[in-house]
Formats: sequence, structure tokens, C-alpha cells
Amino acid sequence: MSSKGNHKRNLTIFIFLLPTLIAFSIFSVFSISFSFLLSFTDWDILTEFNFIGFQNFINIVQSQEFWRVLKNTLYYIALYVPSIIFLSIGVALLLNIKSKLNVVFRTIFFIPVLTSWVAAAMVWKWFLSPYYGPVNALIGYFGIQGPNWLYDPIWAMPAIVLASLWKDLGFFSLIFLAGLQNIDPVYYEAAEIDGATKIEKFKNITFPLLSSSIFFVLILTLINSFQLFPQVMIMTKGGPYGATQVLMERIYTYAFDYYEMGYASAYSWILFIFILLVTIIQWKLQKRWVHYES
Repeated sequence: MSSKGNHKRNLTIFIFLLPTLIAFSIFSVFSISFSFLLSFTDWDILTEFNFIGFQNFINIVQSQEFWRVLKNTLYYIALYVPSIIFLSIGVALLLNIKSKLNVVFRTIFFIPVLTSWVAAAMVWKWFLSPYYGPVNALIGYFGIQGPNWLYDPIWAMPAIVLASLWKDLGFFSLIFLAGLQNIDPVYYEAAEIDGATKIEKFKNITFPLLSSSIFFVLILTLINSFQLFPQVMIMTKGGPYGATQVLMERIYTYAFDYYEMGYASAYSWILFIFILLVTIIQWKLQKRWVHYES
């Protein structure tokens, strides 16, 4: 192909990509750069920019609120991440069993994934109502007094975790199901000949060959956990008594309730640093336990 033809082809490709590049530049590159600059100011939309250096970051780190918010976020991660991985693997193992009803079950488990978080959070807020919610009504049949859930500082975060597990279980189960179906059955046949039990087959075959999927899900769930937001805003709005205040909720509150754009931007960059560090650590550690051979 001539150089003229290459130039024409490249120009055509560029023209088709131009709308996407413009949108990416405006909504991603510019926004990220602007938020970085804002983090060094105390801008409140109404007044002029006032450069204050690292003062926003210093104020955040020195505040008791930040450490409480970070503790709440880590508490959510500790409850949610192991639970979603364990439950998703269990559901994937069940869905991997050959059955004519598997298609139906997969659809049922995936329906919550297609539901918007706004609708899902509203439904769960009703489910967990201490007065007319079906969850406490069900518990009451066993003679147990249900907790106040979203109105109790002890139970509010577990309630949000419960809603998150329901919403995300189908998505991550399908990821693990794809990983299970990618394992060569020859390994299991050889293990059966050697007299391996189901537990030994899971430990020595399934888990090692599923480790790449577990790593992928682990990264996704950790990132999503740090960005916990819609279920908190709809179900608790950070309450009760700050028990469900998390990093993303604080960013939104300072930006759009208090109009402290510089402070909110500093919060968002601290969140970015956390996500980056966790991702780097996980990427380094995965060399010790993740196996990509199949």
C-alpha cells in the first residue's frame, strides 16, 4: 500500500475516533487535571481560587472524621470482599453442575446485576425496615427480635453489605463459572483415578486453576469497595451517627452539600492513592499464588 493510501486510511480512522477523543479529553483528562488543581485550593464555587498548597490534605489527615471514615470503609471491605468471593465461588460450583434448569438459575442470579442501584437500594431499604420490613417479619417467626438495621450503628454497615452481596453475586458468579468451565476435565479424571476426594480435587485442581479469576474478582471488588456510594446515600446517607460514612460519601457531601470543592478534590485524590496502592500490592502479591496455566 502506498504512503498516500496509508495517510488516507489513518485520516479516516482519526476522523471516526475524533468524537471519542474529544469526549475523553473533556470528561476525563480535563476533569482529572482540574480536580488535581482544585485539591490545592479552598475554592467554594462562589469565590475566586485561593491557592493553599497541601493544607487540604493536612487538614483531612489530621481530622478525626477521616480516620473514622477510613475505618468504616475498611470495615465494609472486610465484610464484603471475602463474603462475595466465597459466595460467588459456591454459586458458580452449583451452576457448573450439568442440569436442564441451569439456564433458568443463571438468569435468576443475574437479574439483580441488571437492576439499577437506586431501585435496588430503595427495595432493600424497605426490606430492612424495622417496622414493616419482610426481613424482620421472617426473623420474628422464629421468635427472634430483628435489629433496627439501618437505624442502628452496629447493624447499618452489615445491612449495606447484605444489599451489596445480593446485587453483585450474579455478576461475579458468572466470572467464576467461566473460569470453572475453562478447566480441562482431564485433570479431574486423572484425580479420580488416583482416588482423590472432592475436597482434594478442589484444593489441588480447582482453586489453583481458578486463582486467576479470583485475582481478577479481588481487584474489582476492592476497587468497588473503596468507591462505595449509591447504597450508602440512598439507604443511610452516612448515618446513623456517621456509622456508614465512607470516602465516596464524604467526597460527594463536601462537594455538593458544603460546596468545598478543594477539600472534596483532596479527598478524591487520597481515595485514588489508596486504590492505586492496593492495586499495586495485589499485583505484586499475585505472583505468589496466581496460576495462569490451564
